Amino acid sequence: QVQLVESGGGLVQAGGSLRLSCAASGRTFRNYAISWFRQAPGKEREFVAAISWSSINTYYAASVKGRFTISRDNAKNTVYLQMDSLKPEDTAVYYCAAGPGVGTAYDYWGQGTQVTVSS
Repeated sequence: QVQLVESGGGLVQAGGSLRLSCAASGRTFRNYAISWFRQAPGKEREFVAAISWSSINTYYAASVKGRFTISRDNAKNTVYLQMDSLKPEDTAVYYCAAGPGVGTAYDYWGQGTQVTVSS
């Protein structure tokens, strides 16, 4: 079992930065790829970024590439999403999810953290 808890969301002005954290419990955390998704009001959930268990491979949605950076610290059981140059359209609830590989079915989800970017 892996439990995921997101934190770090909040209100920020356009152009600002936030760092989200996804803290995991469970000794098998390092075996999982971790992805970030987001869902804005009235919209479908969308993929944001993903990182393999080894950190060798990272993936980004076109809308955030060059502005967001995903990383992980397996010793701390934590994955980070550094978000820079935030835009109002980045406003959403952000979720992290764990699965055996990037792009595979996700076994575990966090409860989400709200990010609001004001113009």
